[in-house]
Amino acid sequence: MATYIVLGQFTDQGIKHVTDTIKRAEALREMGLKVGAAIKEVYWTVGHYDIATIVEAPDDATLTALLLSVGKLGNVRTQTLRAFSASEMQGILGRVG
Repeated sequence: MATYIVLGQFTDQGIKHVTDTIKRAEALREMGLKVGAAIKEVYWTVGHYDIATIVEAPDDATLTALLLSVGKLGNVRTQTLRAFSASEMQGILGRVG
Protein backbone atom coordinates (compact mmCIF):
# COMPACT_ATOMS: atom_id res chain seq x y z
CA MET A 1 0.00 0.00 0.00
CA ALA A 2 1.21 3.47 -0.85
CA THR A 3 0.99 6.25 1.73
CA TYR A 4 -0.34 9.70 0.92
CA ILE A 5 -0.60 12.90 2.92
CA VAL A 6 -3.72 14.76 1.85
CA LEU A 7 -3.88 18.43 2.84
CA GLY A 8 -7.29 20.07 2.85
CA GLN A 9 -8.67 23.58 2.94
CA PHE A 10 -12.29 24.23 3.81
CA THR A 11 -14.35 25.74 1.01
CA ASP A 12 -16.91 28.42 1.85
CA GLN A 13 -19.48 25.63 2.16
CA GLY A 14 -17.15 23.57 4.35
CA ILE A 15 -16.46 26.38 6.82
CA LYS A 16 -20.13 27.37 6.89
CA HIS A 17 -20.91 23.85 8.13
CA VAL A 18 -17.68 23.32 10.11
CA THR A 19 -19.59 21.81 13.03
CA ASP A 20 -20.11 18.74 10.80
CA THR A 21 -16.38 18.22 10.25
CA ILE A 22 -16.11 15.21 12.59
CA LYS A 23 -19.06 13.55 10.84
CA ARG A 24 -17.44 14.29 7.48
CA ALA A 25 -14.20 12.65 8.65
CA GLU A 26 -16.14 9.51 9.58
CA ALA A 27 -17.87 9.58 6.19
CA LEU A 28 -14.42 9.84 4.59
CA ARG A 29 -13.36 6.65 6.36
CA GLU A 30 -16.40 4.86 4.94
CA MET A 31 -15.76 6.26 1.46
CA GLY A 32 -12.18 5.04 1.70
CA LEU A 33 -13.29 1.51 2.54
CA LYS A 34 -15.67 1.48 -0.44
CA VAL A 35 -12.87 2.28 -2.90
CA GLY A 36 -10.18 0.19 -1.20
CA ALA A 37 -8.26 2.90 0.66
CA ALA A 38 -7.62 3.21 4.40
CA ILE A 39 -7.85 6.52 6.25
CA LYS A 40 -5.13 6.11 8.88
CA GLU A 41 -5.40 9.50 10.62
CA VAL A 42 -7.23 12.79 10.28
CA TYR A 43 -5.77 15.90 11.92
CA TRP A 44 -7.28 19.36 12.11
CA THR A 45 -4.53 21.93 11.72
CA VAL A 46 -3.78 25.61 12.15
CA GLY A 47 -2.17 27.47 9.28
CA HIS A 48 -2.51 27.37 5.51
CA TYR A 49 -4.33 24.01 5.59
CA ASP A 50 -7.28 23.12 7.80
CA ILE A 51 -6.93 19.33 7.66
CA ALA A 52 -4.10 16.84 7.16
CA THR A 53 -5.10 13.24 6.45
CA ILE A 54 -2.91 10.15 6.19
CA VAL A 55 -4.27 7.72 3.61
CA GLU A 56 -3.05 4.31 2.43
CA ALA A 57 -4.17 3.14 -0.99
CA PRO A 58 -2.99 0.38 -3.32
CA ASP A 59 -2.38 2.82 -6.19
CA ASP A 60 -2.84 6.37 -7.46
CA ALA A 61 -6.08 5.49 -9.25
CA THR A 62 -7.71 4.34 -6.00
CA LEU A 63 -6.65 7.50 -4.20
CA THR A 64 -7.84 9.64 -7.10
CA ALA A 65 -11.27 7.97 -7.06
CA LEU A 66 -11.52 8.70 -3.34
CA LEU A 67 -10.46 12.33 -3.68
CA LEU A 68 -12.78 12.97 -6.63
CA SER A 69 -15.63 11.60 -4.54
CA VAL A 70 -14.64 13.92 -1.69
CA GLY A 71 -14.28 16.88 -4.03
CA LYS A 72 -17.79 16.36 -5.41
CA LEU A 73 -19.20 17.03 -1.95
CA GLY A 74 -17.83 20.59 -2.04
CA ASN A 75 -16.54 20.93 1.53
CA VAL A 76 -12.77 20.83 0.97
CA ARG A 77 -10.14 21.37 -1.68
CA THR A 78 -7.21 19.01 -1.44
CA GLN A 79 -3.55 18.82 -2.27
CA THR A 80 -1.83 15.44 -2.13
CA LEU A 81 1.71 14.35 -1.37
CA ARG A 82 3.03 10.82 -1.95
CA ALA A 83 4.91 9.83 1.20
CA PHE A 84 7.69 7.24 1.58
CA SER A 85 8.67 5.39 4.74
CA ALA A 86 12.34 5.04 5.72
CA SER A 87 12.47 1.50 4.31
CA GLU A 88 10.88 2.62 1.03
CA MET A 89 13.35 5.51 0.83
CA GLN A 90 16.23 3.08 1.47
CA GLY A 91 15.13 1.08 -1.58
CA ILE A 92 14.90 4.24 -3.65
CA LEU A 93 18.35 5.40 -2.56
CA GLY A 94 19.71 1.99 -3.52
CA ARG A 95 18.73 2.80 -7.09
CA VAL A 96 20.41 6.21 -7.14
CA GLY A 97 23.45 6.22 -9.43
